[in-house]
Amino acid sequence: MEHISVLLKESIELLDIKENGIYVDMTLGGGGHSSEILKRLNKEGHLYSFDVDDYSISKAKEKLDLLGKNNYTIIKSNFENLKEELHKLGVNEVDGIIYDLGVSSFQFDIAEKGFSYNKDAKLDMRMDSSLKISAWDIVNKCSEVELSNILYKYGDEIYSRLISKKIIERRKEKSIDSTLELVDVIKSAIPKSALNKKGHPAKKTFQALRIKVNRELEVLESSLRQAIEILKSGGRIAVIDFEPLEDKIVKNVFKEGYKSISVKGMIVDAREPILLRITKKPILPSEEELKENRRSHSAMLRVVQKI
Repeated sequence: MEHISVLLKESIELLDIKENGIYVDMTLGGGGHSSEILKRLNKEGHLYSFDVDDYSISKAKEKLDLLGKNNYTIIKSNFENLKEELHKLGVNEVDGIIYDLGVSSFQFDIAEKGFSYNKDAKLDMRMDSSLKISAWDIVNKCSEVELSNILYKYGDEIYSRLISKKIIERRKEKSIDSTLELVDVIKSAIPKSALNKKGHPAKKTFQALRIKVNRELEVLESSLRQAIEILKSGGRIAVIDFEPLEDKIVKNVFKEGYKSISVKGMIVDAREPILLRITKKPILPSEEELKENRRSHSAMLRVVQKI
């Protein structure tokens, strides 16, 4: 399936691209946002795009090469290493940065990745195949309490204890090796009434495992702080997120840059504001986009500018 970039028009427009600027796409994926940025750059401008997945990189490179430009660089690294990787290339300041968080269509549609609860595959969920711990390790090695905490914290799964208990029981018989085996365990653990509710019963568990395996929340917070630091005055950061946990981190990190912090009227952090809200409220997909791309339904776009 072709990867369809979410909120593409809105995010590129609000990034306010300068044709000779330096831009960073933190989540290359299928190359949708990267290609639109590259189209708007002249020979003096440059695009740097991060990704850890070889397949995504190869497909995105094909798309970017069609533009006939060579002023882009793909960096195979986690965006947690933003400053380190750019410094290696002699880049210390940039004009704009974009994040399109979550899992790309490529990740979901390739069964071998183990992200989908609708396709049979080995439990994996590593965006970066070099990571040592996969979803299989968590499901088959964590204690009942650890599993329950992970499912509740990262997936907001109200049946986390029941699911964790059932996983432990099943593990006594044999290891849980595939995605559909795990789905079967989940379905057998939760009340029958919950199976008839809207949404797949395994969705929250799979989300929790994916976030835990890839350290998504910790990595995001670290990367955002680095992004603000290397952004030039007048530069912008655009973030498209899909989950409440992600959005909370984005809001909190940006909020720190909006104004000084006060407690009971006393200023405890007297720093001048360094960020300006470009979007007062998050921008949501249009009705047309929601119809064309079902994966856009929970997307939110926030944009800030460095003062």
